[in-house]
This record gives sequence, C-alpha cells and structure tokens, in this order.
Amino acid sequence: MKRIILATAITGCVALAACQKQEPAAAADTSYQKVLIERLLDAKPGDVIEIPAGRFAFDRSLNLRVDGVTIRGAGMEKTILSFKGQKTGAEGLLVNAGNFTLENLAIEDSKGDGLKVNEGENITIRGVRVEWTGGPKTTNGAYGIYPVQTTNVLIEDSVAIAASDAGIYVGQSKNVVVRRNRAEYNVAGIEIENSIGADVYDNVATNNTGGILVFNMPNLPQPGHTTRVYRNKVVANNTGNFAAKGAAVASVPAGSGVVINSNDRVEIFDNDIADNQTANVIVSSYYSTGYMNESGVAKAFDPYPEEIHIHGNRFKGGGDKPDGLDLKALKVAMFGLNGRLPDVLWDGYYNTKRAGGPQMCVDNGTAATLNADGPEKYKNPRMVTDEVRCKLPALPTVTLPGDSAATAAKAAPAA
Repeated sequence: MKRIILATAITGCVALAACQKQEPAAAADTSYQKVLIERLLDAKPGDVIEIPAGRFAFDRSLNLRVDGVTIRGAGMEKTILSFKGQKTGAEGLLVNAGNFTLENLAIEDSKGDGLKVNEGENITIRGVRVEWTGGPKTTNGAYGIYPVQTTNVLIEDSVAIAASDAGIYVGQSKNVVVRRNRAEYNVAGIEIENSIGADVYDNVATNNTGGILVFNMPNLPQPGHTTRVYRNKVVANNTGNFAAKGAAVASVPAGSGVVINSNDRVEIFDNDIADNQTANVIVSSYYSTGYMNESGVAKAFDPYPEEIHIHGNRFKGGGDKPDGLDLKALKVAMFGLNGRLPDVLWDGYYNTKRAGGPQMCVDNGTAATLNADGPEKYKNPRMVTDEVRCKLPALPTVTLPGDSAATAAKAAPAA
C-alpha cells in the first residue's frame, strides 16, 4: 500500500505549529488547493493520501474517481478543509469510487453537499465533521455526509452540523451501519431513505428539526425496508424547519424525535427519546407529507408504513408545543392547553386491503399512541394504545465485511 504525504514543502511550519499548540492555524492556507487536487487526480488503488493539520481553503470542488483510496487527516478539529469561498462545483468532496475511506478531518461551508459518495461499495466514513459554521440557514448545503446508491456503508464517530436537508443521509443503499455519530442543528439529523438493511445505533441527535428519519420516497430505484434504530439519544429536536421549499424534509414538523414515513420493517428500541415538542415518535404515510402528487408517483410505490415495531424505549417529556396549526389544535382539543401529545403519534393512514391492518406494534410500557385521523383531516382522532399493543419478530443485525465491532450491533431488545 502506498502512503502519500501531501505538500511536504509547505507543511513544515504547519506541522510544527500542530505539535506545539495542537490546533490548526487561524488563517486558511490557499496554496494547498492545487496540491490536493493533483494528488486526487493522480491517485492509484491502494494510495493513502494524508492531509496534515491545518486549515486549508478551496474555491472549487474536490473529486476522486479511483477505487481503493484512503484520505486521512490529523483529526476533525485539526485538519480542516474550508469551502467558504467556493466558486465552482456543488460538493465539497465528490467521490465516485468504491473501497473508499475518509477519516479524521473536517469539511466546512461547502456550497452544496459536504461529502457525497456515489455508487460505490465498501465505504467507510470515520471521524469526519461536516459543518456550516454560520449555523442553520436555508442557503447551506443540503447534505452533510451523503452516500447514495452504495453498498456496505459504515459511518462512525462523525459529526454533522447545520445541513439544510440532512446532516447524515444514506439513500438508496444496502447494508448500512451508522453508529456513534452526533447530528445537531440540521433539518434532519440522521436520515435513512430507500435503503435496505440499516442499523442506526449509539448516535446523538439533538437540536435538529427532526432527530432520526426513516423514509421511503417514490420514483427511486428501490424501496427501503429493514431498519433498526436503537441505543440512540434523540433529545430536544426543536429547531425550526429551514429546508428549501419543495424539499422532502420541508414537511417535517419542528419537534420531531424519530420519524418513520412510508417505510416497512422498522424496529425502534432501547433509545432515550425526550423533549421533542411535537412528538417523540411519528409514524406517517406519504399522504401526510404535504407534497403528495399522485399523478407523478409510480404505481408500484407503497405509501403506507408497515411492520413497525416500537418497544423498550425510554420516553420523557415532549408533545407540549407541536408545530403547525393542525397539530396545535389537535393537542388542545384532546389534551387541553397544558396537556401534551402522546409519545407515539400516528397519522392514521393504512392499507385497508392488506390483511392484518396497519401492522404497527407499540409495546413500550406506559407509552401511549394517538391515531390523529389524517385521512379525515383530524376530525376524529382517538387513542389506540391498546389496539396497537403487540409484538413483531426482531429484525436481523447488519454486518459489514471486516467490521471488528459487528458484535456490538447484536443488542438485545430492552425488557
């Protein structure tokens, strides 16, 4: 395996400063752009491209199109790639390759998505921070960490802040593990969309509009199913929705903890879910998104959430200040000015032609479930706690090739 140390001629003082102070230089180095672009263009399978400590400025996107490359920095607070002055390109770093690892660096203030990995296998993203440093803004890039149409994906020990769509997003992918990350001040903290086989665990999602989302959208190459969300802390996701108009997540109410929309075979267990002001868990159909356009939706698309299993979670607070006039009116009508919506809010849509009804089980102690009666515009909401108290079989663990921590994913459901 080849190891490439970038820009040895210019990094002496940077490395010395890092040794003395253990922090990046305050001013961004503009001379580094050419060096890194050339290394990415010349990369060969097996290369390890090491980026030293420092703050480096880029005015255009970076691209990698070679399989089998590792890009490694000195740490997410030490090696910082700043795109604050970006003039060309949409992403900070765009990767069209497989067997790719990115670790121990930060991508800041890209014009569009921070890191996008497209159509690759065996993708590892570790110790990466993607952030828009000006805080939540609609003009920020849509996605922070964004693998799409990928297989065998590991995202761990990373941070995503202030994306205008999703901080950590995995779309149209298979065999996915998202663990030990922090997502904060994004519209969606962590989103699994149209993906098959995903484990999302030991993450912290806080101060987002919605904490953890498991979505299915129409007109995409594959429908998603089989996602486990467990051992996460999903707390106080009450930031106002700042998504661009027309974006799928623009319909997510502020104050949403875990949101399941139109996805099947989803198991939510052993999480700490608290103080999400609309509801700690929302289970909904595509019909409730506010952007339903039946004429443009493929006939094969299933809009209903099915085989949803919610159990063994620890709920606290939340539901006291729901977002949107309909939900506010619903709360007051059913629970009074000082009341709160229950921990599980279901929009009430289900496939009446499917045997067994909605196939949702909430076996979570004293946690209550409300059918909001979305099909009739909230006219006849009712508590359905006892009706949905049931169990479903546990979903399988996702294992990745060569993952030494795979056994950690084999968590038993909480009692």
